[in-house]
Amino acid sequence: MSAVSDEPGRARGWAAGLLRWFSLRLRLMLVFGLVALTAAVSASAIAYWLNRDAVLTRTQDAALDEFRKSLKDDTDPLPSVPTCSELRDAAGRMADNTQKYEVLLITRTRDAGSCPAASDKKLFTLDAVPASLRRAVDQKRPVAKGNTAPYHLYWQRITLDGTPYLVGGAKVNGGGPTGYLLKSLDTERQDLNSLAWSLGIATGLALIGAALLAQAAAATVLRPVQRLGEAAYRLGEGHLDTRLQVSGSDELANLSHTFNRAAERLQKRVAELSAREASSRRFVADMSHELRTPLTAITAVSEVLEEEADSLDPMIAPAVQLVVSETRRLNDLVENLMEVTRFDAGTARLVLDDVDVADQVTACIDARAWLDAVELDAARGIVARLDPRRLDVILANLIGNALKHGGSPVRVSVRTDGDALLIKVRDHGPGIPEDVLPHVFDRFYKASASRPRSEGSGLGLSIAMENAHIHGGDISAANFPEGGAVFTLRLPMDASRIASDEAEDELGDRGDPDDPDREGAAEGGRDADGRASGKRKGRTWGSKGKGGNAARGTGRNQEGRP
Repeated sequence: MSAVSDEPGRARGWAAGLLRWFSLRLRLMLVFGLVALTAAVSASAIAYWLNRDAVLTRTQDAALDEFRKSLKDDTDPLPSVPTCSELRDAAGRMADNTQKYEVLLITRTRDAGSCPAASDKKLFTLDAVPASLRRAVDQKRPVAKGNTAPYHLYWQRITLDGTPYLVGGAKVNGGGPTGYLLKSLDTERQDLNSLAWSLGIATGLALIGAALLAQAAAATVLRPVQRLGEAAYRLGEGHLDTRLQVSGSDELANLSHTFNRAAERLQKRVAELSAREASSRRFVADMSHELRTPLTAITAVSEVLEEEADSLDPMIAPAVQLVVSETRRLNDLVENLMEVTRFDAGTARLVLDDVDVADQVTACIDARAWLDAVELDAARGIVARLDPRRLDVILANLIGNALKHGGSPVRVSVRTDGDALLIKVRDHGPGIPEDVLPHVFDRFYKASASRPRSEGSGLGLSIAMENAHIHGGDISAANFPEGGAVFTLRLPMDASRIASDEAEDELGDRGDPDDPDREGAAEGGRDADGRASGKRKGRTWGSKGKGGNAARGTGRNQEGRP
């Protein structure tokens, strides 16, 4: 079981780690690193190519200049048709140089043959000379103003067995042998490799330096941003006295000044609104308390008049019935206002008990004489730990609302969904307009402004929602596809945890002075109709025994649907 419960925490940890990898700090460091890497690589590449060109050009020019001079000096003493031995001696003398290159001389012998003479036969043969270079060397160009010699010196870089070489060739002007040189560039390659390694190390060091610089810059820039984020979080959690310490005069300091001004204005505004809300709540509570005394007397008189209605003059009987009904409506409105004030003040508490849900729904329907109009689909044995009085208030409001505004029959179904209890109340009326659905649980909401008055107080569904919330549940309203509206009540099967949290809150703040009816709440509560029950002035408050009164009670405290 513990392994399963650890999965969400582990997933949240992975998500937090992934977010850190994509944090602003990392992005800033990556940008710094990429810029530094691009700059370092570009500079290193440019430096490498410039040095490579300079090294190769210097080596190449030195070798070719010496080869040109040596070719002229060592071949001039030769006869016009030298022997192979004489050519080899000349090639050996030419190869004995400071540039350390090998020489190959080619000329025609007396027998009209060709004699290639190399300073190193194993290393340098005519096959090592590219054909394109041989053709360029043998090509005779006409002497003109821009060309003073028919033959020129040509060169080319090649690779033999993985080693780079410089190959150059020229024909002696005025007749003479053709000479080729072969110079190894391995030393230059090693020097260039060492330079590349040095530039690579320099690039790496530059990247590390850029990362350190990015870290320092990120710390400098992001530390105020982080403090601003923490302050904004605390402000969102309700700590309206949160302020930022301002230092400097840059853009971040201006942002901190702006945040502090906004937080100060918000704190003042919230304080004003809280004071107004407390004043309004106190006014409603005081007004409700003040109305109770005259309402008690008026209710007693109206009940006496109702009991004597049969003996009254038929001319005044309708007026008596109007007084009785309006007195009850006013009494219900006051009691609903008191209950709403308790919710707003946070003094409403749960009194839990083990409840057989099917029996509770049946008792609610039976107490209000709704058995003929309500179909119940509930299995026996579904027991939940809830507040039975508040559950009865919720059911009375939902079912009464369906009977009043929907159409019969009203179907009530009870199901369980894991650790949740689902109670659905469906009617067969025209349904709820889509623009009204979001407001059905609002206090005193009317779908039509032209009909602001109704038989109920306009608080029934709002009180039902509050009673669901205090259990840790919820109520949703929707339209059924086949017609009619359906209200779904979702409550936990065991609300003990919610009740224990409320008990801890009560221990922390015992005796709320804003409780509008601490004495009345202790005396009793509400009857199944959502009306307060208890004894006042020697009379018992509850449902009347007369059938007419029971039928009239179906409209009480179930408002909320337009």
